[in-house]
Amino acid sequence: MFRFNKDRVDLLRSRLYNEQSFYPAFIADARRATESIIIESPFIGYRRLSWLYPALHKAVKRGVKITINTRDPVCHEGIMQQQSAEGVAVLQDIGITVLYTGNHHRKLAIIDRKILYEGSLNILSQSDSCEVMRRVESAYLAEEMVQFVKLDSYL
Repeated sequence: MFRFNKDRVDLLRSRLYNEQSFYPAFIADARRATESIIIESPFIGYRRLSWLYPALHKAVKRGVKITINTRDPVCHEGIMQQQSAEGVAVLQDIGITVLYTGNHHRKLAIIDRKILYEGSLNILSQSDSCEVMRRVESAYLAEEMVQFVKLDSYL
């Protein structure tokens, strides 16, 4: 049976975003980040990366540690392989840590280990699809996700 814990009320507050509303919200959170940004996105495309690059670059300059977990570019074919490889190089050139996970298909972001975005939207490649992302401000849930996806040893 579910028992309400008044100390975990943050678990009950969330906000939903679609493919249009997600990016302005995410960029605003990235601009406020002070410690870390973790992004899990299996694909990297020119369009989205160029849109996110300024906010990510400014965060790195502020001392924010950014880690991106994606698929190895060799796992892609054709233009996606090229875009992914070039995207990884651009990210690494500005000091972002890029990790590869085989068969990776998770879409999430964790900002300062207290804001968690999770859903169906490929953060670094979304273009023409109808998607959803849920934003929860909860250090508990953010930390739970870091542990669940086993990224803590890389951060």
